Amino acid sequence: MTSPLVVAIDGPSGSGKSSTSRGVADRLGLAYLDTGAMYRAMTWALLQHGVDLDDPDAVAAAADEVTLVSGTDPLEPTIHADGVDVAEPIRSDEVTGSVSLVAAVPHVRELLVALQREVIAGSPGIVVEGRDIGSVVVPDARVKIYLVADPAARAARRAAENGGADTAATEQALAARDRIDSTRAVSPLVQSEGAVVVDGTHLTLDEVIDAIVRIVDAAS
Repeated sequence: MTSPLVVAIDGPSGSGKSSTSRGVADRLGLAYLDTGAMYRAMTWALLQHGVDLDDPDAVAAAADEVTLVSGTDPLEPTIHADGVDVAEPIRSDEVTGSVSLVAAVPHVRELLVALQREVIAGSPGIVVEGRDIGSVVVPDARVKIYLVADPAARAARRAAENGGADTAATEQALAARDRIDSTRAVSPLVQSEGAVVVDGTHLTLDEVIDAIVRIVDAAS
């Protein structure tokens, strides 16, 4: 019996993971899970509850009380925290500036990795994006992609997504996020064993999707 197809797409902030992953899932008729949105939703919920995010013990305790539900339609992905649709508020500057603190807490990662594996296990085929999918969440994924782009390209994309924000400041913020994500003690951002590197610096979104679909087809 063939195991369900899991396509793990990891990479740093601003590399185009979300648009690419949704496009690949839609093209292949697969479900889609944005694990980064789950960490953002947890962060949003903790901020709403006034939790001191600089206190890992307080974050860990409060995280147990948060209920997250992720929709897996690549064309209309959803994320709810405690019954509230948080797709928009999780993209706020406050959440963006705080999510790395929350994501670095081991108990939060334990909770969300378990939830992610539950969603994956319940799907006949899925594209999962994040920073530790191929290394931790689904190390036996049939296809592992590590999506990269040079810092300037990543900053330009993220600044455009944020309504024309300052590109230089955005590049500095992304560099800071990379340092935190790559050096945290638990589930750091790494290129997992067996992952295929796809560099989207000089490619259009459709070209990146095409490249990954070819990789998936070759592995199927």
